[in-house]
Amino acid sequence: MKTIYNLNDYRDFVEKSPALLSYFSTEQCNVCKVLKPKVLALISDSFPKMETLWIDIEKSPQIAGQNRIFTAPTLLVYFDGKEYLRKSRNISIAELENEISRIYELMFKK
Repeated sequence: MKTIYNLNDYRDFVEKSPALLSYFSTEQCNVCKVLKPKVLALISDSFPKMETLWIDIEKSPQIAGQNRIFTAPTLLVYFDGKEYLRKSRNISIAELENEISRIYELMFKK
């Protein structure tokens, strides 16, 4: 998982990544600390072609503001530069996997 602090870098990742998950959180968020390893495990196991970014909303308020992030944790999933999924606060890993898999399988089907 890469850490991003600059809005232009973030926009470059969104535009250039065929599949991207952005994880918005803070250092003090206890829910975020528990959820983050589960999300990373899901992505590496089930969606290996998806890139992941971590954005600290306190250190990168410009990125958070441009993406209308008001709470932590918030996950944004992009496919081909377009926002496909947005999840905040109470996030089910099973539900997240199901929703990502629909389009991921279409995009990376062999």
